[in-house]
Parts: sequence; structure tokens; C-alpha cells
Amino acid sequence: MNDQYPVYIVDDDAQIRTSLGVLLDVNRLQCRGFATGDAFLAALAELPPGRILLDIRMPGSDGIAVLSELHARRYRWPVIVMTGHAEVALAVTAMKLGAIEFLEKPFRETALLEALARAATALRAIEEDEADRGEALTLVRSLTPREVQMLQALLNGSSNKQIADDLGISIRTVEMHRASVMRKLNAKSLADAVLLAATAGMRRAAPGEQG
Repeated sequence: MNDQYPVYIVDDDAQIRTSLGVLLDVNRLQCRGFATGDAFLAALAELPPGRILLDIRMPGSDGIAVLSELHARRYRWPVIVMTGHAEVALAVTAMKLGAIEFLEKPFRETALLEALARAATALRAIEEDEADRGEALTLVRSLTPREVQMLQALLNGSSNKQIADDLGISIRTVEMHRASVMRKLNAKSLADAVLLAATAGMRRAAPGEQG
């Protein structure tokens, strides 16, 4: 097993960090251990994207606190929570905070490696999604304020006549702005433009917000 994403082991038990490190090294997986959740969070900004093996119970910032902070900082790295016996309620809380799965200690080597493989797949999808969003944002930011209004109107499903009435401009002017939007977004169809707008984070206005 080998992939490019490092594994971050966050566990206050030195023996567990060491044994997991040996296992991952044997399987040619890069890893780095952290003795506390606080130490991991302090280093987070300098770490490359990776998978997180997170103990649920630790002194200081425990697993739940770490997950909450990851969520607050908008990190989407996949987290595998390691729990002890009878900690199902905590595991459920962790899943609600974004953990992709949990492993109950002691767990089998194959279970860990399979979970890490799924985490790698999830992280690849996240990175692709973020790359698409970044490209879409760059294109949308190339639009003038009026063209952004036009794109929002198209996203809302407004007709050229509705847009002209709402903005107080002629239908011909609407058509010119619309053509400019399509050209700048490299959109071959209205569906392409709407999809790109949604990818960039724009949302269709609620009925009461339109106009």
C-alpha cells in the first residue's frame, strides 16, 4: 500500500503512536505523531493535506474538541476516530462533526489499512472539488458587478424580459451582458454557466429574494 497523503496520528499514548508508526512505515505510508490535540492544532497550518487518526479521549483538547476546531477552521481532511470500548455515543458525536468512520481499540491491521484507503479516496475527491471551486471562483471574479447580477439572474431562472424589467435596461442590453458572461465563463450553454455559478458558491435566490 502506498499513496501520497500523510497520516497524522493524534494520541496521547506513546506506545500506540509508536506501534501505529511502525505499521504505517511497513506499509510505506508517511506518518507523523502528535501527543496531544493541542500540539496537532498548533502545527495544523503548516501541514500538507492528510488523513487524521484521532484518539477520542486525550488530556487538553480531546478528539471532539479537535474535530470542532477543524470544522471551525473549515478543514475537510478525513478523520478516523479511534475509540475505546463503550464509547459509541462519543463516536456518534464525532461522526456528526465530520469524522468519516471510527475504529474501536484494539482494531485489526486490515481494518485500519482499509479505513486509510477510504480516507485517501475521500481526500482526493475533496481536493478535486476544491480545485473545481477555485477555478469557478476565478472565472466569476473576472465578471463586472453588472455581469454578476446577470449570472445571478440566470441562476434564478429569470427570462431576458424579467431581467430587463428588474434591472431597468433593454432586452438588447441584457443579451449583450449575457453573451459577455458566457464568453468570460467559457460556458457553451446556459446549463454550463449555471453549474459553474453553483460550483463557485452562488445560490439560487429564494422566491421572496428575487427581483
